[in-house]
Amino acid sequence: MKIIAGLGNPGAQYAVNRHNIGFMAVDALQRLPSFAPWSKKFKAEISEGEIGGEKVLLMKPLTYMNLSGESVGEAMRFFKLAPADIIAIHDELDLPAGRARIKTGGGHGGHNGLKSLDAHCGKDYRRLRLGIGHPGDKERVHGHVLGDFAKADRVWLDPLLDAIADNAAMLVKAEDSQLMNKLALATGSKPEAEKPAKAAKPAAQSHIHQARNSAQPKKLPETGPMAEMLKRMFSKKD
Repeated sequence: MKIIAGLGNPGAQYAVNRHNIGFMAVDALQRLPSFAPWSKKFKAEISEGEIGGEKVLLMKPLTYMNLSGESVGEAMRFFKLAPADIIAIHDELDLPAGRARIKTGGGHGGHNGLKSLDAHCGKDYRRLRLGIGHPGDKERVHGHVLGDFAKADRVWLDPLLDAIADNAAMLVKAEDSQLMNKLALATGSKPEAEKPAKAAKPAAQSHIHQARNSAQPKKLPETGPMAEMLKRMFSKKD
């Protein structure tokens, strides 16, 4: 069994905040045919269903963002799951709007929802990070995060949420590189290419061989005094 928890704040006033993109992603998953209507348990809205042959519990904690871990941790303990069975979906300031990354563990980066999950669930859960962009000024971060998505954002936001739902089996099965390619394709961005391997350096030669190779002409004179001298010089062993 897996828990997929979207992070956000409950209430209509927060529904389309950038901070609530995790809730939006889980709403898109809940619209898949296998999921039951929303109900309330574990201090959260929950919906049970199946993705890729795996039983999945969708969660939208009602504890507000800063206490998300109380809700998710309670469900984790009830079902006797490990942190590796949890997938958290949340907003990410440090990614450009529309970009996505996924990883297991790591720091919270100042995100209060992740801080709470770390405290109640441990740190080794998977995190699907959805970029909302940075306003460029630290003083504007609070207003940016709790501000609503603009109409122009729908150009990438709707395709991103749809792609998460369409490729949900990859998310559950941890087929991360394939999932990132699908999300990048949906939003018109490019997934980060792998860095090319560095070319191997040629084997080092001894100083004597380097000197000999640089000094030795390509073709030695075959006759005369110079030929005899060169033959004696290069016939000596190192």
